[in-house]
Amino acid sequence: MADPAFEWTEDEIRRVGHRVADLIARHLARLPGDPAFRPFPAALADELAAAPAPIGGASPDEVLDAFAREIEPYPFGNGHPRFYGWVNPPPSPMGIFGAALAAAMNPSVAGGNHAAVHLERQVAGWFKELVGFPADSMGLLVSGGSHAALTALAVARHRACRRRGWDLRATGLQGIPAPLVVYKGAEGHGCHQKAVELLGLGSDNLRVVPSDGELRMDPAALDALVAEDLAAGRVPVAAIASAGTVNTGAVDPLGPLADVCARRGVWLHVDGAYGAPAILDEGCAAALRPMARADSLAVDPHKWLYVPVDAGVVLVRDAAAMRDTFSLVPPYLRTDGDERGVQGPPWFSEFGMEQTRSFRALKIWMALRHLGLSGYRALVARDLAAARRLAERVRAAPDLVLWEPQGLSIVCFRHAGAGGGGEALDDLNRAVLRDIQLGGAAFLSSTVMAGRFWLRACIVNPRARLEDMDALVELVRAAARRRLGG
Repeated sequence: MADPAFEWTEDEIRRVGHRVADLIARHLARLPGDPAFRPFPAALADELAAAPAPIGGASPDEVLDAFAREIEPYPFGNGHPRFYGWVNPPPSPMGIFGAALAAAMNPSVAGGNHAAVHLERQVAGWFKELVGFPADSMGLLVSGGSHAALTALAVARHRACRRRGWDLRATGLQGIPAPLVVYKGAEGHGCHQKAVELLGLGSDNLRVVPSDGELRMDPAALDALVAEDLAAGRVPVAAIASAGTVNTGAVDPLGPLADVCARRGVWLHVDGAYGAPAILDEGCAAALRPMARADSLAVDPHKWLYVPVDAGVVLVRDAAAMRDTFSLVPPYLRTDGDERGVQGPPWFSEFGMEQTRSFRALKIWMALRHLGLSGYRALVARDLAAARRLAERVRAAPDLVLWEPQGLSIVCFRHAGAGGGGEALDDLNRAVLRDIQLGGAAFLSSTVMAGRFWLRACIVNPRARLEDMDALVELVRAAARRRLGG
């Protein structure tokens, strides 16, 4: 007989499920009236840290009561209409339901001939279509841009070694006779350094390519660095460009960078984790279309497509090289040819690091099916319009300074202070940021550029309104006035 604590009746599943749905509905509906951020109480944090693992069980209602009392009131804040920190959007309701339904099915999507596998292939195909990748490239759902970078750069490393007759999988880096080098823009995401280090290449072999005046990677500087390394006997492996940098939303000159990489035989990885969906917008599309020339591309649907975390996509043009990098199945045992049987298409686990893989595709699929590309185009345009409105209001304010050029949906600005500068002005803006974050009326993040501290708003939030941008400017100005004594 099944354990009654696990084998629920249909009626009990429905009853508790209805209560869960009520909690979700209440949470989403009440967010606009709650603070944009509310720190987790120190006493509750200490209580949770000190509590031992439960010995006896609790009823479903007791568990949900604890959630409603101790967890739900203290979210990250990203569901709020005035949350503009980092790149964390509110979740799509259809994505939320997709995550729940995927958990109910609970497959491991390593491979096989079941719905989750075919759905992931369809979703990957949609992203290939969106950015212009060929149909025979490979797409894999991953946790996000960091996982995508590690996966793509592993393939780039494998290809660079294979071209020179080095068996990296057999000997490891100990058998490689020359240093392997990777290039990234000065404004690129830190996950790429992590990937380079984890792949055993070492951060000393990560070349930082200087930026132009708009904080975009300089193609001529990349070409010069590659030429220098080739002359010194080093092996250029990959260059990493950004389709929307984390600081300012700048889009690197992808076409000229692709020209350099093609001429030099260097793999081009494009980090479009944040910015790639802006290709849906007519004003942004021209700068982003050269993503189609990349050897690999990262896109995070859990960023600008509002899908619940985690949901990342990595696309790799050379599917065979990707399989050769990761597969541990001998060719004579590969499942090719059994696509209609139990084994299904070639297994995803042959193309990446994960063997147990969650059903990420369903929440992406449901969100995309619900909104369609036209719906997403409208939402992306709405975010871009909000960012432009914020930039306009900052330009018009005599006591605020805008970082220009303003890129995609990121707006960086700072208070000008009362005539001072340097570290004192940075301290003022740090204090303003803290006041805003803890005040609850809105939420910003920050960054450092040109050695100075800047406030940073990243608007990937369909709940944001144009009037919220006006209110944000006044909140910042008021906080600064209080700090300046009037």
